[in-house]
Amino acid sequence: MVIAIDGPAGSGKSTIARLVAARLGFTYLDTGAMYRAVTLAAFEQGIDPADGDTLGRLASTLEVRLEPTSAPTGQSQCRVFLDGRDVSAEIRTAPVTTGVSQVSAHPQVREAMTTLQRSLAVGQDAVLEGRDIGTVVFPDAQVKVFLTASTMERARRRRQQLVQQGISVAAEVVQRDIERRDDLDSSRATAPLRKAEDAYEMDTTRLSIEQVVEAVCALVRNSDVRC
Repeated sequence: MVIAIDGPAGSGKSTIARLVAARLGFTYLDTGAMYRAVTLAAFEQGIDPADGDTLGRLASTLEVRLEPTSAPTGQSQCRVFLDGRDVSAEIRTAPVTTGVSQVSAHPQVREAMTTLQRSLAVGQDAVLEGRDIGTVVFPDAQVKVFLTASTMERARRRRQQLVQQGISVAAEVVQRDIERRDDLDSSRATAPLRKAEDAYEMDTTRLSIEQVVEAVCALVRNSDVRC
């Protein structure tokens, strides 16, 4: 069974996907981390983020591996390996976060990553989160969820993450970056961010994490899979 959780930056999809996967005993696959790995590799090799052809060739030759792990909180997580190197921390740095929307917008990159994402989920129950899981990667996913939240709330969450990483940044700067990423993700020609017609939309602005997790699990239970 595949559970697809999509949504814009800061909507809570990574946290919710990890917790739902842990509760169900499913494999958690962070597809956004895969695009971040490609972005990191592009930066390291000095590739212009606007050069889709070169980025596509790079993406098709990289070995990007996700290794599921369990955190002390009980969440399922993924360690991310790029050509055998653990880059789990490096892909979360500010430069990669800023550049990933542009890199991932290229159809050549998305084609390479979509093929890899589908192969990783073959033969197992999995929770995948991203921006086009329910519309492109797994359009036949048994459960589809589209998470949203106000721009202000999403910026607050992102800034909180940065503070926890020891990075000080003004709230208005974070909000502008969220708005910029929203525009890039929703306006790209290939696999734009959008809600699948058969996805359940959930506004998480005023909901607790547990409320959202339970709501997703309820959808799964209604699909005859025990949670």
